[in-house]
Amino acid sequence: MSLWGATECLAQASSDQRAACTPDVWRLCASEIPNVPGITACLRRERVNLSPGCRAVLTESERGPRPVASNERRF
Repeated sequence: MSLWGATECLAQASSDQRAACTPDVWRLCASEIPNVPGITACLRRERVNLSPGCRAVLTESERGPRPVASNERRF
């Protein structure tokens, strides 16, 4: 069962990122399954209770894509 649908920032997470948050979703946000926006909102509300790995995934996803520096090569 996939906890992440085709919406929200975590929906496009890698399998490693999903694995980091799945236990937290079941522990803290099970009542929101399968509502992906609800899961995302719950994870944000429960940030202080998240595992370190899931907290890092959530923080990274909120930052958005990393900009490419002008001196980096683009492919």
